[in-house]
Amino acid sequence: MTGATIPRLRPRLLPALLLAAALWWLLAPPTMAAGGSVSRSAAIRQLDQVRRSIDETLAEVKTGKAKEAFAEAKAGYLNHFELVEIPLRVVAPRLTADAETKFAEIRGLITGGASTGEIRDAIVELRRLINDSERQLTSTGVGAPSVVAGQSFLIIFREGLEAVLLLSALLGYLEAAKASHYRKPVIIGMGAAVAASVVMFFVLRVVLDTLPFGREVLEAATAIVATVVLFYVSFWLIARLEQRRWLEFLRSRVWSAVSVGSTAALVMVGFTAVFREGFETSLMYQALVSFGTGLVGWILLGLGLGLAALTVVAYGIFKLGRKLPIKTFLSGAVVLLMATSVAFLGNAVRSLQEADVIGLTPLHGWPRAPIFLSQALGYWPSRETVLTQAALTLVYVAGAVYMFGFRGRTHTQRPPARPKEERAPASAHRPSPASAPR
Repeated sequence: MTGATIPRLRPRLLPALLLAAALWWLLAPPTMAAGGSVSRSAAIRQLDQVRRSIDETLAEVKTGKAKEAFAEAKAGYLNHFELVEIPLRVVAPRLTADAETKFAEIRGLITGGASTGEIRDAIVELRRLINDSERQLTSTGVGAPSVVAGQSFLIIFREGLEAVLLLSALLGYLEAAKASHYRKPVIIGMGAAVAASVVMFFVLRVVLDTLPFGREVLEAATAIVATVVLFYVSFWLIARLEQRRWLEFLRSRVWSAVSVGSTAALVMVGFTAVFREGFETSLMYQALVSFGTGLVGWILLGLGLGLAALTVVAYGIFKLGRKLPIKTFLSGAVVLLMATSVAFLGNAVRSLQEADVIGLTPLHGWPRAPIFLSQALGYWPSRETVLTQAALTLVYVAGAVYMFGFRGRTHTQRPPARPKEERAPASAHRPSPASAPR
């Protein structure tokens, strides 16, 4: 009875066993390196040891200890990177060969009495190869794609919303001036600014690639400038005052253009109104893409979702006007923009460390995030990155306390504004119907 049952079960179990074997083959990490099996997670831990060895090698070179530097470089390769080679060779054979060659080149430079600058340049390249190796052995996971997609969404949506609000204000001003027939030139200028902003992104990319500086230094410079822009944008109360002045300037340009009937001037008003936002956006996306290696698809997803949401909101603004909670969104975006600028700053400091422009003091014992998540958050456990990010965070906290606490209470204690009838009439701020071109 039992013997008759077993043969009937085997055909049913065979597909399940084959499926389990296939899943194991696909999901199990590559094994078998010299000296035993090495999983991908173990290989990544070995890459951390390789980084420490590289840092120690450079430190020995700087102090003129060529013998010790050579011994450290050799040990870092034989004791650690060799354990990574077979798992890495399965997924990136060319990268594995490049890294092996670079290790050998560094040892040759040390024994050949090369200058510290030459050895440093080779080590900077090796650091880049080690980072690329870790990316090949690491899954992107869920956290890093979510963060970069959210950052991308926030940047395009926030900057695009500013442009939409400017367009709404300028078109409303034209309507109040009884010059609605001049809407088309303004819209054409704004459309040209959007196209120019896209072109500017690629122009900046080409210019940065041709500058005679290391990639790490250029990435750091781009991230620092983007951090400054985000720092300014984050304090939206101050930015709103500047935006008011900017809008008044644009209105004066519209008034002048309408007065003389200049279509070209109105096109330029529309262009300048949007291009400033577009230039900021292209700059921030430069930083996002620079530190988004392996995550560009998610950045594009966030961009697409942001543009789709912006289209819906723009339609709502022109149809519903003040009914949309614009102020609520801008207030909520402040915290996320601050977090994005802190991430950019952390990545900038890390790039300068890898280029050996500033020191690198590892914080041993601190948790280390997977490389894709580290890129997205700008979290690299070194004393320099942590202190710099902490300083920027404290500035944000202090600024928020002042803007929303002390300054907010001061404003609430001010006497109420004059009644509307005592203010200058609105007609004083716009061209009279007689001055508008017919």
